Amino acid sequence: MTPETQAAIDELRGLVTMSGTINMEIFYWWCTAIMVLIHAGFLAYEMGASRVKNALASGVKNILAFAFIVPTFFLFGWWIYLAFPAGFTPGEAGAAGLPWSGNMGPNLADNASGVFWAAFTMFAATTASIMSGALIERIRVSAFIILAILLGSVIWILGAAWGWHPSGWLHAKFGFHDVAAAGCVHVIAGFFTLGVLLNLGARIGRFASDGTPVEIMGHSAPMTIIGLMLIIVGFFGFLGGCIIYVTGDQWTNIYAQPATLSAFAFNTLMSFAGGIIGCFLITRDPFWMMSGGLAGIISAAAGLDVYHPGLAFLIGFAGGCIIPKIQAGLIKLKIDDAVAAFAVHAGSGTWSLIAAGIFAAGYPSPGGPESSMTGQLVGLATFAALGFIPGFVVSFVLKKFNLLRITPGAELAGLDLVEIPLKPYPEGLTPATNGNGKPAAGAVPAPMPAE
Repeated sequence: MTPETQAAIDELRGLVTMSGTINMEIFYWWCTAIMVLIHAGFLAYEMGASRVKNALASGVKNILAFAFIVPTFFLFGWWIYLAFPAGFTPGEAGAAGLPWSGNMGPNLADNASGVFWAAFTMFAATTASIMSGALIERIRVSAFIILAILLGSVIWILGAAWGWHPSGWLHAKFGFHDVAAAGCVHVIAGFFTLGVLLNLGARIGRFASDGTPVEIMGHSAPMTIIGLMLIIVGFFGFLGGCIIYVTGDQWTNIYAQPATLSAFAFNTLMSFAGGIIGCFLITRDPFWMMSGGLAGIISAAAGLDVYHPGLAFLIGFAGGCIIPKIQAGLIKLKIDDAVAAFAVHAGSGTWSLIAAGIFAAGYPSPGGPESSMTGQLVGLATFAALGFIPGFVVSFVLKKFNLLRITPGAELAGLDLVEIPLKPYPEGLTPATNGNGKPAAGAVPAPMPAE
């Protein structure tokens, strides 16, 4: 081979490699862009689930969660992920995630750090937004921001370092398998939310003086349902961000096990459909049907890369059947989760990890032992504790200093009147009026006494 030929071959190899690198950047760029739809969905979902007097305040809270997560995840969230896969002792790899690292900014020698950081930042914002809806209409904005930063930029990403990282101790020691983050996102967020709810308490009027639950309807069920559908669309970006693009080779999951987007496509759609049908058979309620679709995807998430589509459908179906029952159990305990966040996320996330222990046990890994039920249960217990304990403790401290919940007067008047210099609907026209600012017939229930 002549030197000229060898030079041409080397140049061609370089071009192919760079093309693959740029395609990787493009892939994660668009995954990140699609994930922003999750937050558009949460925005509509929570505003629709709120009464008119709280609609804009619920939206502002969600927008602020996104805005505060981005810089805090840049300052320390990404460092936590890279530094703590072995436990609570930081490793040297964390240096690449420090905000002054050469990797954390424009760098022609590093095409990966920025797009991976961006995708994980969207995961972080999603985790914080899971909590948001459950707390509507009574939490202080300042308290919510503190809790959102703690959950989105500290707690979930520590869990991800342990169980959603190729060197994380849960995978390396126990073979924990959770390819689409059912545990580190949904279980942690759900149990963190439960800890906060126990200290926050129910909305005024949610339970009568004798403990009987009183339904508090949001002002726009269509807005809520559309918001849920937007979350589902955004989840396709979320799930795309859960697979690793390897230039010149097969895709892998986060644990470096071979995977394909085709497997994700089959099982995401099948579990989505299964969840909708499961909730439909239990409730006939369109809100629960769309919530069931989300729960179905989460239910199959842990084994999304290995399940047969028929099995993914059945796992999603079971998740859709389970979540209304979990919400009913919370109501019996007088826990007011306004949008069933615990049921949808912690409930289906728990089922997801257990299902992978049942149906995906024995799957080999290059970075740890085979997957097993033991590994899944260890991961589940770890994530539940990692979510619940900080959520309960920090919200308890905020409550003791009267920083957690708004005053009863502000709650009765509505947060929009107290905090927002804007009305959600002009000239008194709202979904609950007849167009002249007066309540439509049957639109306003009899007032309930304060607890």
